[in-house]
Amino acid sequence: MKETAKKEASSSKIYGLGFIGAAIYFIGTATSFWTGVLGFLKAIVWPAFLVYETLKFLGA
Repeated sequence: MKETAKKEASSSKIYGLGFIGAAIYFIGTATSFWTGVLGFLKAIVWPAFLVYETLKFLGA
């Protein structure tokens, strides 16, 4: 009987840690409830902000 190794995507772990960190940052700096909600939504899509700012910095 063969045993198959379970493959896990390490990128999902990095995204999860980044999501938690971004959520803490954005919600922590919120000045109102709706700003906190917006911060939570930003935390979901933080990689898009990261790629956009990186490309803007590189002039691509």
